[in-house]
Amino acid sequence: MIKKMGFQWRLRLRMAEKGYFQTSDLVPLLAERGIVLSREQVFRLVTQPPQRLSMDTLAALCDILDCQPNDLIEVQVVNEKVRKVAGEAKRSAPQARRTTIRRPEGL
Repeated sequence: MIKKMGFQWRLRLRMAEKGYFQTSDLVPLLAERGIVLSREQVFRLVTQPPQRLSMDTLAALCDILDCQPNDLIEVQVVNEKVRKVAGEAKRSAPQARRTTIRRPEGL
């Protein structure tokens, strides 16, 4: 069985609970902890689930918000378990074909 996992990013919720309503509020607080990020980077960190996050940044966020990593990241199952059927043919991606570009005569 295959189980696909995902997560819910709860940074904005934790910020609101502590009275931080603007993403720019985090910039100086992170800088005090040695994490230098631009306003745009912090905005993306707050508004979009990060695909990569350094442990230093995670630790700084937990310190600022007085929380644990579990409070920021809620792990969840994205889809239900899928049972593989014996003898089921594998579906492969369509094969790429080479394209030939022909120029008109005389150019």
